[in-house]
Amino acid sequence: MNPTEAIAELKELSTQIETVVLAGHDGGVVAAQPAGEDAGAIAADARDIVAAAEELRRDLGRERLAQVQVATPEGCVFVVLDGRHLVVATTGTDPTVGLVFYDLKTLLRQIGDDSQPVAHAEESDGEA
Repeated sequence: MNPTEAIAELKELSTQIETVVLAGHDGGVVAAQPAGEDAGAIAADARDIVAAAEELRRDLGRERLAQVQVATPEGCVFVVLDGRHLVVATTGTDPTVGLVFYDLKTLLRQIGDDSQPVAHAEESDGEA
């Protein structure tokens, strides 16, 4: 399934999810909703969250990281990883955690190998 279509379907089905960004492990944005310049920043922040969680995972001697949830008083951030991508979503307060993780994992399964990160604006226009 096309990543943009998969995200639109997810947003239709999951009323708890406010923002979704699908990116490569390098932070290159594949698709996002709502679309906009914040998608790159959200992907970069998700990579930072994953890096901190990976450090903790290594310190604890645990297996590879698959998902992370960060809860704040204003809402939650969820990150799910597969072999090629990470998907980050934001929600309001008190989401149904298991359902959000399930929905994000379903998104990753739906897109399979149909996605490639899009070029960043500064890379695509060739101007400084």
